[in-house]
Amino acid sequence: MVDNTQIFIMACITILYFILPAYVSNGSALVFGGGLPLDFKKTDKNGNRWIGNGVTWRGLIGGTIMGTLMGAIQGLLGPIILENFGEFIYTPICTNLVEGIIVGFLLGFGAMVGDAVGSFLKRRVGIGQGKPAPILDQIDFLIVALIFSSVMVSFSITIIAIAVVLTLIIHLVANTGAYLIGIKDVWY
Repeated sequence: MVDNTQIFIMACITILYFILPAYVSNGSALVFGGGLPLDFKKTDKNGNRWIGNGVTWRGLIGGTIMGTLMGAIQGLLGPIILENFGEFIYTPICTNLVEGIIVGFLLGFGAMVGDAVGSFLKRRVGIGQGKPAPILDQIDFLIVALIFSSVMVSFSITIIAIAVVLTLIIHLVANTGAYLIGIKDVWY
């Protein structure tokens, strides 16, 4: 007999698995980043950058490719996962390579667009590059990734809410850990 706690834990795991291409894309953009900024260093009429130096073409392309590759791997693993754990799957799961590539691309590219939109919004309200915008900094990539992927898959508001809460927790834990071991200068 499976109780509610076990169902919730499995739902969290399957949600994280589904959005993994967005996470991979978001993290990979840092690795591949640098070079020409996405906004081509353009400014608004007040001299404020549209997006800033932190969002680059290399990061966008590299992050999108890595998210797409993660989706392809998920598409290949999907049938095996469903065969062995199907009763525990609470989210959409890609079941073939083509579907995995498409959903991986939508999640990966959506994450990159979300990051750029978040930076754009921060610049519009006067928040400089590298300055915190709590909540927005943590979920901009996720929200747009889910919106983009919704053209291929459907999910409930509960899945979205759990994904947001898990992302906030993961972000806080990862950044605090990175700060404590000296990788980051700030804990957020």
